[in-house]
Amino acid sequence: MRRPVLPIDVTSVARALLAVAPAQRQRLCRRISAGAGLALRHHQHTGRCCRLWGDGSLSGAARRFTLADEPFLDHPGYLACTRMVLAHLADHASADPSPPA
Repeated sequence: MRRPVLPIDVTSVARALLAVAPAQRQRLCRRISAGAGLALRHHQHTGRCCRLWGDGSLSGAARRFTLADEPFLDHPGYLACTRMVLAHLADHASADPSPPA
């Protein structure tokens, strides 16, 4: 289970990925996603945001890291990072077909 994904979630994670070396991006994408899941479970259990990972959204978890300034949409590196985020979301959507709560 996860929060519904909003456009700000995709852009925040892509900006976090853009701020690190290309070789580190896949790992960071998985880490942000896992952190958002931990924060969501924490929020459901306590009713409070997780001090480390935020409110359970991908954007909240991504903001734990340095975010690159938001570039234009046609920036090649930003496009690559955005595609990575969307591919990660698609992989997890097919693994968990249940709708978000």
